[in-house]
Amino acid sequence: MANEDTPVGVVDPEVRAYVYSLVSALGGTGSDENGRYVLGDDAFACLKDLKKWLKFYDEKANRLDVARCLAEANLVKGDLLEILAAWPNEAGVDKMKSKIALACLELLVPLTWPIEKDELQMTVNHHRHIPYLQLAQISYKRGILEHDSSSILRTAVRVGLPSIALPMGERTSRDEGIIKLLLYFLRNIAIISAPLHLPIEFDENEVSRSATIEAFHQQDVLALLLTVASNMGEDFRTQDVVVMEILFHILKGIDIEKLFMDETQLDGKKADELQYLLKKEAGMHRDYARNAPTRHNRFGTMIWVKRDDARVSTVSGQDVLANDQHTLSKMDQSKKWNRPKQRGKNTERTHNHFDLPVPLSVSAAQHLRNFVQEFLDSGFNPLFSHVRRSIEREADRVLEVHSRQFFYLVSWFLEAERVRRRTKKEMDQRSGQNLEQIFEPDSFGLVASVLNQETFITLNRFMHKQLDIESWQEVNAGMRCFTQILLTVQEMSESSLEEDQEIAENIQNRIFYEETTHDRIIAILRGYKDQGFSYLDACTELSHVFLRLLERYSKKNIDLQVRSRRRARKKKNLNPESDAGFQGPEPDSEAEDMAEAHRVSKERKFDFTRFSSKFLTQNCVNTFVTFTSYFKDFTAEQLKRAHRFFYRVAFKQEMSVVLFRLDIIALFNRIIKGPEGLDTASIMFKEWDELTRQLIRRMFKKLQQRPELAVEMLFSKINSTVFYLEYGYERQKVSSKPRPPAELEVRGAMTREEQLGVAVAVLHDTKLDAIDWVKDLLTFAVNERRSWEVESSARSLPETAENEHSNEATLESRPKPASIIVRPDSEERRIAMFKDNKLRLLMTLAGFERIGIDDEPDATWVIPSSLTSEMLQKTFDLIEGYRNNPVMQYGDEDPLSAEEMLRRKSAKYTRRAEFDDDSSREGVESDDEEEFLFPAGGPTNRKPDALAELKKKRRKRRVEGSDDESRLDKASLEVRRKARRLAELEKRRKIKSEEFVIDSDEDEDEERDREFFAREESLRKGHAKEVLKAIRTARLKFEETNIMPQKVKKRKVEKIEAASGKRRKLSDTGTESEQDEARPVSAGFSSSTHAQGSDTSDDEMSDTPPSSPHLNSSQEKSLKQNPNNQSFDKDTVGHQVSALVLNDDGDEEGPVMTNRRRARVAIVSDTDSD
Repeated sequence: MANEDTPVGVVDPEVRAYVYSLVSALGGTGSDENGRYVLGDDAFACLKDLKKWLKFYDEKANRLDVARCLAEANLVKGDLLEILAAWPNEAGVDKMKSKIALACLELLVPLTWPIEKDELQMTVNHHRHIPYLQLAQISYKRGILEHDSSSILRTAVRVGLPSIALPMGERTSRDEGIIKLLLYFLRNIAIISAPLHLPIEFDENEVSRSATIEAFHQQDVLALLLTVASNMGEDFRTQDVVVMEILFHILKGIDIEKLFMDETQLDGKKADELQYLLKKEAGMHRDYARNAPTRHNRFGTMIWVKRDDARVSTVSGQDVLANDQHTLSKMDQSKKWNRPKQRGKNTERTHNHFDLPVPLSVSAAQHLRNFVQEFLDSGFNPLFSHVRRSIEREADRVLEVHSRQFFYLVSWFLEAERVRRRTKKEMDQRSGQNLEQIFEPDSFGLVASVLNQETFITLNRFMHKQLDIESWQEVNAGMRCFTQILLTVQEMSESSLEEDQEIAENIQNRIFYEETTHDRIIAILRGYKDQGFSYLDACTELSHVFLRLLERYSKKNIDLQVRSRRRARKKKNLNPESDAGFQGPEPDSEAEDMAEAHRVSKERKFDFTRFSSKFLTQNCVNTFVTFTSYFKDFTAEQLKRAHRFFYRVAFKQEMSVVLFRLDIIALFNRIIKGPEGLDTASIMFKEWDELTRQLIRRMFKKLQQRPELAVEMLFSKINSTVFYLEYGYERQKVSSKPRPPAELEVRGAMTREEQLGVAVAVLHDTKLDAIDWVKDLLTFAVNERRSWEVESSARSLPETAENEHSNEATLESRPKPASIIVRPDSEERRIAMFKDNKLRLLMTLAGFERIGIDDEPDATWVIPSSLTSEMLQKTFDLIEGYRNNPVMQYGDEDPLSAEEMLRRKSAKYTRRAEFDDDSSREGVESDDEEEFLFPAGGPTNRKPDALAELKKKRRKRRVEGSDDESRLDKASLEVRRKARRLAELEKRRKIKSEEFVIDSDEDEDEERDREFFAREESLRKGHAKEVLKAIRTARLKFEETNIMPQKVKKRKVEKIEAASGKRRKLSDTGTESEQDEARPVSAGFSSSTHAQGSDTSDDEMSDTPPSSPHLNSSQEKSLKQNPNNQSFDKDTVGHQVSALVLNDDGDEEGPVMTNRRRARVAIVSDTDSD
């Protein structure tokens, strides 16, 4: 109990004693030395020991005891600074003093290192020491910046100058360490600032940003930074990140507009701000004076307010008696909603936050302006290009916070360059001089290192990553950088230099080409939720600038193309030869296809209206409404930004419905009418007034059209509600059918049993229940089918051995068993039967069949009647065996898993028609085989024995190459196969070109034409003589025979008479032999079919092809001469040839071409059976 009452010491007494003894031995001020600091005998050893205590006790044990003891012992101000001050600037090179000064610097760096601990990692020791050490660091910075007798920063720079002066190739690791130590010391001094929650004993301006900048300027620190930055990559490589950190902590939060103002402009700006504040104060006094208490109304007042629901509310104060509006406003102010506060990740402010504005003194602003201008001229490109490359390759010295600092500094310097150019142009206009006409205008090449494609890729990757992990400060820095890049590119496009204009056009094309960038801007605006006003300001500015520039660029480039990305699979190999056999793994297997799924890019024409409609969602509107609620502190540019967005939504996009919400209308009304509204003297007041009046007018019109809007004004509106309020009816939705999965098959030439093993092995690890379900189905099917077979065999016993043939016919015509319907055992199984292609493969190999359309999800699976009980039992035994002992790998040399043995079933390949326009549809790739426009045409000129010679050569080649082919490997055979294929393609190309593209097609050769027609005329005459000779021979035989034909029944040829328009009857004279002999052979008549004429029915004989021609007049005459011509061959009517016939006088006529309209002809044969 006694130990509990004893107070616990802050630091271990033994540790304190050791540290105090080292500090005492370091040195001190002596009276005999006129108050000067005198080093101890072992001062250098004491400095080394103190460094070891900091390293091995505080850092190793994660404690701050030694730093606390050194702060209490006043080591920095009482010893270290005095030691550095004892080395005056006028003194020459002193190795001992330089060595001791370096040791002091090694102690100052850890003592001034910024203290930032995560709350989850802080211990009781940290909570005890951190507030004290933060105040101690403020005193350290004050002592360093404002030392009485010496410039401490210049002395520190002198320590590192010998190492800096050496060429990079001659520096040792010690030199690199000294340079790094110096830069980190300057970084620490720039970081240290007065803590917000702790009081300090001296004036805060002594350690402010202005004091730091002035000290850096006076003690040549800015010149050192400029030297290192401008030589980055040549003389310095590992110092890029540290220099960037120093610049970040010097420049963060500084208003660039004020920085580049001269003294006159700055005074005018300050006067305007003061006038604005005075007006604001006067307005507050006027509002208060309206209801201010007087001598007679200082008594308490309480009134009752009756509401619609018969309830009573009380409001106190005499100001509620002024008017009803004031009463209701005060009642609304009394309402409180204790909204739960959720603490985010980055709520604790650290040294790396950049959203707090920092004021500067006039002298500090002038020094910093000069430094920034010199840095832009010489150091910007080398430093930031080197830092970007370090971030891309993830160097060890690069931390997560450095990316944030990099993009913030890029945005800061780009804005500084734009403001500098604008200020310079304004100064030229005021002075009346146009220097651009005298000198060549400045190019944007001073900031070109951050306007290249590499920077855009790094920025996009950075923003995508930080959005995913919800690191809002990093996203804020990225948005600021992207906004300034867009604004800089806009100014480049307006430059007088053609080179800058071309570069700006190229940059805009690259930025706006990626659709992922468009989607990211929309996602950032939609995703705002309590990230702070700085984040809100950055995201609204980015969306405003991006939308405005994209609209301008799309109007200028009507055919703007954007690249959208989607997940897609690689195209399957449609070459059927690849499926001939199994030759190892192929790239179209299901497993490899899923593994090799990649992002496929697709270009499409950009539609700005479609893109801008994505900003009409309720989340985007809510973000701008939240932003507009801060209107009282807005600048003119911010008021314009919010006004342009709401104007675009309500009037350009005609979607004012999404703004018809009570809180939005009340906000707009408060901006114009008050209380505490927008100042009427503001340049944006008239535009906001007009916007509010037009919006309210549209709201009342819409209320008359859609009375439902009165209820919907209380809520945010979803897309369906917006559509209904806009058009008066619900949006029609078309549901799409689910697509079936790709059908699978097993690679290689495997038997059905082996294929079943592969299908079972694929399902064995993850879907064992599916295998058991298939087994249960097979068990049930075996029992059902076996029962049916037993019953069927009992009913149909064989009768006798004599009727064996008839019994076989009976067995063949025996009824088949009914198909067994496959029913799923659960809803998941029903979905799997449609979507799981592996389960479908197993069912297909088991013999199951799918009835219906493949695209139908509820199509029925059946076990067909063709499967007997023995077959089903065999399938069951195979699946059972593979289930118990699955075969997971196939192959000996390079074994493949069962998953790799599957591939998609190739679709049936059909060549498209030559006139099919769908062959070049979007997204359909052409096959490897070339589609030829022309077929291989016409007979080729070959020798009569060309075929025999070709066979002889093939046999010879086969005999000679039999031994060689046996020794060829598969690669050589594949090469030969491809060569033969290429030769065949080349042959087909020659056919196309030689047959249809002849150089002499247009040449006229009269001699050749004369020979051709003469040859044709001789052939025709010879052919006509042969036909005439055959006819005469047949007629003579007919006259010699003189046999009367048998009486037959007269029949009418109905279709011939219908075609000719006349009714004729066939005479019953003549015989069949006469008909055969008199038929002209060369005219296309066939005598071989006459024997079938009597056995052919009338229907069959009348079924003439529709291409049969009409009989001309000559043919009708021949029918009259041969009345018993009962049968014609079908080919007789079908051929379009010229025929020689005899006229009534027996003279021959010339060849007659049948050119009349075609009609269907019926030839009737009369038989005795009629």
